Amino acid sequence: MKPKQYDVIIIGAGQAGLPLSKKLAKAGRKVVLIEKRWVGGTCINDGCTPTKTWIASAKAAYMAANSGPLGVKVKSYKVNMAQIKKRKDDIVMHARTGSQKAIEETTNLDLVFGEAVFTGIKTIAVKLNNGGTAFFTADLIFLNTGTKTFIPDIESLADINYLTSTSILELDKVPKKLLVLGGNYIGLEFGQMFRRFGSKVTILEKSPRLIWREDEDISIEMRKILELEGIDIQTGSQAIKFEKTRKGKVVATIKNAGRERKIKFSHVLVAVGRTPNTETLGLDKTGVKVDGKGYIIVNGKLETNVKGIYALGDVKGGPAFTHISYNDYTIVYRNLIEKTNYNTNDRPIPYCMFTDPQLGRVGISEKEAKEQGLDVIIAKLPMTRVARAVETGDTRGFMKAVIDAKTKKILGAAILGAEGGEIMSVLQMAMEGDITYDRIRYCVFAHPLYSESLNNLFMRLNN
Repeated sequence: MKPKQYDVIIIGAGQAGLPLSKKLAKAGRKVVLIEKRWVGGTCINDGCTPTKTWIASAKAAYMAANSGPLGVKVKSYKVNMAQIKKRKDDIVMHARTGSQKAIEETTNLDLVFGEAVFTGIKTIAVKLNNGGTAFFTADLIFLNTGTKTFIPDIESLADINYLTSTSILELDKVPKKLLVLGGNYIGLEFGQMFRRFGSKVTILEKSPRLIWREDEDISIEMRKILELEGIDIQTGSQAIKFEKTRKGKVVATIKNAGRERKIKFSHVLVAVGRTPNTETLGLDKTGVKVDGKGYIIVNGKLETNVKGIYALGDVKGGPAFTHISYNDYTIVYRNLIEKTNYNTNDRPIPYCMFTDPQLGRVGISEKEAKEQGLDVIIAKLPMTRVARAVETGDTRGFMKAVIDAKTKKILGAAILGAEGGEIMSVLQMAMEGDITYDRIRYCVFAHPLYSESLNNLFMRLNN
């Protein structure tokens, strides 16, 4: 069958593919957007939107249980997981259907639901969700297929009904005893969330500490915060075997420092990492190169080794964040249509882990600065010294900034505290504008915002 000719093929309606398809169509290109599941990608369907909706419910439960020191005693409260799920589903569906409608109303843009596979360098076969196969070809192809949960090779893991960050969002009852495999961003968000819903939670992390990519003081403080909520954290530990009891419970064999012990759980969440959705694309038909883990290799302009084929978002490796995917879209669109010359080499990588309190990060860490041999000074301020934190009754965490000793420019920041992501964004803007720390410490901020305490953070440094 002769393939249908388009100017552009986009595979994956995530946070890069979705806006790119509309912008290219509006620029006069004939575009087909292929999506095998739902419009919106991970962010809308099982990432940012649903998890942050649930985190809001978990925060409400936490406040109900801990409002006594503020003079408001809540005698009792009840977590209605079915209602929490319904609220999440409604919000997700609203975002998903709105995004799909916007695509369907865009001239020059066709939306096709099905699984795409390359049959040649620039030809695609799509196994349609509603039956049959369609064929397409185009000179420009964008791959935005994202990632999925990495499932580790653990004995009998496949025999239990384990959860992933996707399937856990379908729960309408609170797990009695939840085991979380993985002590990084996804695992910590879900672990704290379900502890607040009422689960007994154990987090296993193979590394010696939680969120091991962060500075050690961040890891230590995060562990302290989570343990104060009653979460059992076991670092340097891993599950090596699972068994299912007759009553449907799961027995995990956990190894730590050479010793093994068995613990019973009601549910297991696998959150040890992600893996790219490239294995079914048929990239061997195109010559597109991937790395040892299956991530697509691109240059600074997001083009693969095959001219006219680009990879956007998580599937290309690197920072796996929605805002990075969206920025990928803006780079390729501006370069192709507006004839600019942008690349990914020097862009900042801000991110926020939505535990409570949040961890907002941008730039390099103290550890990275030392590894690079940079001459830096470190500014650090405990949240106990932040007026707004004291007034709201939440003084957990601290602010931290890495500063070039000579230029006084901010090289990185980590804010583990209430509104950590928002405070980090203030410092990101300072970094973008080359504003030095000694200017910030004399800036006038509205009182008593959290950001105002950046004055105090930098006042602690010598001139």
